Amino acid sequence: MFNLFGNSCPSMSMRDAKAALDKDQDIHLIDVRTREEYREGHIPGSLHVSLDQLPWQLEQKLTNKAARIFVYCLSGSRSSQACRFLQRQGYNNVTNIGGIMNWPGAVSTGDN
Repeated sequence: MFNLFGNSCPSMSMRDAKAALDKDQDIHLIDVRTREEYREGHIPGSLHVSLDQLPWQLEQKLTNKAARIFVYCLSGSRSSQACRFLQRQGYNNVTNIGGIMNWPGAVSTGDN
Protein backbone atom coordinates (compact mmCIF):
# COMPACT_ATOMS: atom_id res chain seq x y z
CA MET A 1 0.00 0.00 0.00
CA PHE A 2 2.71 2.50 1.00
CA ASN A 3 6.09 3.02 -0.57
CA LEU A 4 8.57 1.80 2.01
CA PHE A 5 11.38 3.79 0.41
CA GLY A 6 12.02 7.52 0.36
CA ASN A 7 12.02 10.04 3.16
CA SER A 8 13.00 8.90 6.59
CA CYS A 9 11.03 10.20 9.49
CA PRO A 10 12.56 11.63 12.65
CA SER A 11 12.06 9.37 15.65
CA MET A 12 12.13 9.71 19.42
CA SER A 13 11.79 7.38 22.34
CA MET A 14 8.44 6.91 24.03
CA ARG A 15 9.92 8.34 27.24
CA ASP A 16 10.96 11.55 25.44
CA ALA A 17 7.62 11.64 23.62
CA LYS A 18 5.74 11.41 26.92
CA ALA A 19 7.80 14.28 28.34
CA ALA A 20 7.07 16.40 25.24
CA LEU A 21 3.35 15.55 25.35
CA ASP A 22 3.22 16.46 29.05
CA LYS A 23 4.67 19.90 28.23
CA ASP A 24 2.91 20.67 24.94
CA GLN A 25 -0.83 20.05 24.63
CA ASP A 26 -0.79 21.12 20.95
CA ILE A 27 1.02 18.00 19.75
CA HIS A 28 -1.27 15.74 17.72
CA LEU A 29 -0.86 12.09 18.71
CA ILE A 30 -1.97 9.56 16.09
CA ASP A 31 -2.41 5.81 16.67
CA VAL A 32 -2.26 3.93 13.35
CA ARG A 33 -3.12 0.46 14.66
CA THR A 34 -6.36 -1.38 13.95
CA ARG A 35 -9.58 -0.40 15.72
CA GLU A 36 -9.39 -3.59 17.81
CA GLU A 37 -5.84 -2.84 18.93
CA TYR A 38 -6.83 0.75 19.76
CA ARG A 39 -9.78 -0.42 21.87
CA GLU A 40 -7.57 -2.84 23.81
CA GLY A 41 -5.30 -0.01 24.95
CA HIS A 42 -4.14 3.35 23.62
CA ILE A 43 -2.33 6.44 24.80
CA PRO A 44 -4.85 8.85 26.32
CA GLY A 45 -5.63 11.75 24.00
CA SER A 46 -4.56 9.92 20.86
CA LEU A 47 -6.49 10.10 17.61
CA HIS A 48 -7.18 6.74 15.99
CA VAL A 49 -6.60 6.58 12.23
CA SER A 50 -5.65 3.05 11.17
CA LEU A 51 -2.82 2.81 8.65
CA ASP A 52 -5.11 1.43 5.96
CA GLN A 53 -7.53 4.37 6.40
CA LEU A 54 -4.89 7.09 6.60
CA PRO A 55 -5.11 8.16 2.93
CA TRP A 56 -8.88 8.67 3.19
CA GLN A 57 -9.23 10.12 6.69
CA LEU A 58 -6.08 12.18 7.03
CA GLU A 59 -7.22 15.55 5.70
CA GLN A 60 -10.58 15.29 7.48
CA LYS A 61 -8.97 14.67 10.86
CA LEU A 62 -5.82 16.76 10.60
CA THR A 63 -6.09 19.88 8.48
CA ASN A 64 -3.02 21.81 9.69
CA LYS A 65 -0.02 20.48 7.77
CA ALA A 66 2.37 22.50 9.95
CA ALA A 67 1.11 20.91 13.19
CA ARG A 68 3.50 18.89 15.34
CA ILE A 69 2.49 15.24 14.96
CA PHE A 70 3.61 12.14 16.86
CA VAL A 71 2.68 8.77 15.33
CA TYR A 72 2.74 5.38 17.07
CA CYS A 73 1.62 1.79 16.54
CA LEU A 74 2.43 -1.47 18.32
CA SER A 75 6.15 -1.83 17.59
CA GLY A 76 7.10 1.10 15.32
CA SER A 77 6.80 -0.45 11.85
CA ARG A 78 3.37 0.89 10.87
CA SER A 79 4.11 4.25 12.43
CA SER A 80 7.24 4.50 10.31
CA GLN A 81 5.18 3.85 7.17
CA ALA A 82 2.58 6.37 8.30
CA CYS A 83 5.23 9.03 8.95
CA ARG A 84 6.66 8.69 5.47
CA PHE A 85 3.16 8.90 4.00
CA LEU A 86 2.37 12.02 6.04
CA GLN A 87 5.59 13.65 4.87
CA ARG A 88 4.72 12.93 1.23
CA GLN A 89 1.34 14.59 1.83
CA GLY A 90 3.05 17.78 3.00
CA TYR A 91 2.97 17.35 6.78
CA ASN A 92 6.39 18.65 7.74
CA ASN A 93 6.63 18.18 11.52
CA VAL A 94 6.04 14.44 11.93
CA THR A 95 7.85 12.21 14.43
CA ASN A 96 7.70 8.43 14.78
CA ILE A 97 7.55 7.64 18.49
CA GLY A 98 7.51 3.88 17.94
CA GLY A 99 5.41 1.25 19.64
CA ILE A 100 2.94 1.53 22.48
CA MET A 101 4.60 -1.47 24.11
CA ASN A 102 7.30 1.01 25.24
CA TRP A 103 4.90 3.70 26.52
CA PRO A 104 5.91 4.60 30.10
CA GLY A 105 2.51 5.98 31.11
CA ALA A 106 -1.05 4.83 31.61
CA VAL A 107 -3.20 3.63 28.74
CA SER A 108 -6.93 3.96 28.11
CA THR A 109 -9.26 1.30 26.74
CA GLY A 110 -12.34 1.59 24.56
CA ASP A 111 -12.94 4.10 21.82
CA ASN A 112 -11.91 7.21 23.74
